[in-house]
Order: sequence, then C-alpha cells, then structure tokens
Amino acid sequence: MKPLIDVQNLTLQFDTDEGRITAVDDVSFTVMPGEVMGLVGESGSGKSVTAKSLMYLNAGNAVYAPESKILLNTEDVSLDVLKLTSQKQRNVVRGGAISMIFQEPMASFAPAISIGKQMVEQLLLHTDMSKTQCKELSIEMLDRVGISDASARFDQYAFELSGGMRQRAMIAMALSTKPKLLIADEPTTALDVTIQAQVIDLMRELVSEFMMGIIFITHDLGVIAQTADKVAVMYLGRMIEKGPVRDVIRNPAHPYTQGLLDALPKMDDLESPLVPIPGDIPSPLERPTGCVFNTRCGKVVGETCTANIPEWRETNPDHTVACHLFATEA
Repeated sequence: MKPLIDVQNLTLQFDTDEGRITAVDDVSFTVMPGEVMGLVGESGSGKSVTAKSLMYLNAGNAVYAPESKILLNTEDVSLDVLKLTSQKQRNVVRGGAISMIFQEPMASFAPAISIGKQMVEQLLLHTDMSKTQCKELSIEMLDRVGISDASARFDQYAFELSGGMRQRAMIAMALSTKPKLLIADEPTTALDVTIQAQVIDLMRELVSEFMMGIIFITHDLGVIAQTADKVAVMYLGRMIEKGPVRDVIRNPAHPYTQGLLDALPKMDDLESPLVPIPGDIPSPLERPTGCVFNTRCGKVVGETCTANIPEWRETNPDHTVACHLFATEA
C-alpha cells in the first residue's frame, strides 16, 4: 500500500528583510490511510509551516528547495504537490484531497458571512452537488460533530457561537468534502477538557469510518498519547525523533523529547516541581550549527554536536532518532 502522503527532504525558506531564513530543514515522513501522526514541538519549531506546505498554503515569499517532494497518493490522484502551478490544480489538494482545521476558528470563518453559506461555497467549489444538496450535507455534518439544532446554526455567524461550537463547525466544514488527509493544527488548545475529549473521540470515529489520515499538530504530548498512532518531534525546523507513539513516550531517546516529557505535571506526585527545558528556542536567523538543539542540551558530546548534523539511528523497530548520543562506533 502506498503512503497517503509522502514528504521527502522538505526544506523551506522565507525571503525576509533580514535575509533568507530557514523554517523547515530536510524533513521527511509518511502518513498511511487510516493513520494518525502527531507532530509535536515548541512554538516556532516549524510544525504549522510544515503542515501548510502540504497544501501549498505558505506565503508568497516561501522558497522550496529543488530536492523537496510532497507526494499525494489517493484512488483518484497521484501527484507532487510542489509541482502544481495553477490555482485550479492546487484546488484539487486544498480543501479537496486535504483539509485543515486551524488553531483559531474565528480566523477561519469570514465574520460577515453565515457559517452555512461558507460551507456551501466550498462544497460548490470542490464537488458537483447542487446548492440544495450542499446545504443538506452541511447541516448533516454540523449535526454529526455534535452541534445541537444544526439547521438553525447553519444560518448563524461565527461570532454567535461559543468557542467550542466554532471549533466543531470548523471541523464539520473541513470534513464535508470528505478529504483523504486531515491536518488538525492544535484543534483542542482553546477548548475546555470535556469538549476536548469529545473532539478527540470524534476524530477517532472519522478515521475508522472514512479511513482518512490525520496529522495532529500540538505541543501537548498528553493529547498525542490519546490520539496518535505515531509521533514526530520537531525542533527549530528539523525532525529529531519519530516512532510509534507509545514507544516514543515510554522510551524517549532524544534529550529534547525527554525534556518535553519532564516538563509535564506528574499525576502521581503533584507536589513535584515542573522541570522546564533550559533556555529559549533560538531565532531562525541564528540557527546553531551541527545539532540545532546543542545550545540547550545538557548532554552535548564535545565538538561533535556543535559541528556535525546528527544522522538518523534506529533505537527500536520503527523508532528513530537524530542524535549523536546514538552514533555507532566506526
């Protein structure tokens, strides 16, 4: 079986007034149909920029390296997203084969247009259904995500809904085109824990029903443990560890992954102090040489970490890490 999405050597830079800065550096991963991949890391680690690349949604000053490939494989289409040149070609991917749930739904809905009208507009763009059919499907999807009195909510505006309801409406809109891949960019961050649990349960149901792949972006490893099949950890634009979610959380190999887990509250010892990762994530304008984490790592191996980019090593089946601590002896 082919991967649903196959990202190879993705490197993305932005042209700015300060010069060309690297946002994503040599990132590779795959997502299979029916698989949920968690993408974790601090703010500024490149998670959202990586996800937007899959839909060619980054700003016009984005520059992709020639060797970068984003291969999308479905029953209907097999293509390299980065080679799509026209708006019409990209619309096959954007909102069609791939949908995205953004972190802040208020920024996703136009405030002066009803939610229902926006849902119908996207269905008219991506399907050959009539307006009546689009409305029926939109109301059905609003009902499926747990919005009460969906036919009335259809005619309301985003500002008339609560935060949790807006997030559900955003999920309904993203799912109405029945995408093959759903990108969820911190969809539960602004929700209370009960609504958060309902959204997570909904996503599990949708994966099993539609066999869609999901990329779940978050900084919350607790949410990833509940939702994902595998996880990839990013830091300053590079992937540094990836593998089955249980293995990565129980046996974190990279010092950064260990630091993220140590920073979580310990439920069996609520009085123990939180242990933050020392220092701050560097500016993309001042990327460290060698391993990008070396300025904050407590396990630096002499000049090796500051001079050389670590190679990927396997620690367990399907669990790999890019860290000099695991370098094999010659």
